[in-house]
Amino acid sequence: MENFKPILSVITVVYNNVIDIERTIKSVVNQSYSNIEYIIIDGASNDGTLAIVESYQSKISRVVSEKDNGIYDAMNKGLALATGDYVLFMNSGDEIYESDTVEKIFASKAHADIYYGETEMLNANLQSEGTRRHKTPKELTLASFKYGMCVSHQAIYIKKSITELYNPNYQLSADIDWILNALTKAKMVVNVDFYVAKYLMGGMSKQKHLQSLKERFKIFSRYFGILPNIFNHGVISLRLLFYYLRYNKTND
Repeated sequence: MENFKPILSVITVVYNNVIDIERTIKSVVNQSYSNIEYIIIDGASNDGTLAIVESYQSKISRVVSEKDNGIYDAMNKGLALATGDYVLFMNSGDEIYESDTVEKIFASKAHADIYYGETEMLNANLQSEGTRRHKTPKELTLASFKYGMCVSHQAIYIKKSITELYNPNYQLSADIDWILNALTKAKMVVNVDFYVAKYLMGGMSKQKHLQSLKERFKIFSRYFGILPNIFNHGVISLRLLFYYLRYNKTND
């Protein structure tokens, strides 16, 4: 197999998260894969976060610390700075699964447009809650998303040439739109079929769940059509009810 070693731009967005930022940084800078460009976008934190970031300065390609207009504005700043062949968003609190994860991903197959894998959910005590409710599909297509977010943002590596900036009209769900947009352009999508990320549960989309659902409905209607989307949401509601009754869980 050819020696495929593309540059991966890993982008971390953080604001006042002194408790979790170091775990995220370590998961990136301790990767066995050497071709990583690491960019951290800080929203002018004042709780000690920046001091931790700066203590790893020698292993970080670029640090920007300034006020922004929300998480997707910060993520767009990271995208604008990224020079790698592929991009990965690993925001504060989340982790690349193991130290050899990136190496294994690019060794799985060369020149894919998208690589994706499974995510392990962590609760506030950093204890495993297992996999996501939406199981990662064996084959990822646009249709895979018609019943919900089937791959987490932290578990998808996308060729930068097929990405666009995040849509500022969405405050909580622009990541879904971003992934769907890339999928419409992808010709080779590879399921690496192993855990690639750890996700810390309880982000803003959970705190403002109704707004998040409205945004998701609007996004899915644009990609799948309004009537099919209404039907799909009926299926989602029935599946969700069954899931809660059976497992009494609320993880994504």
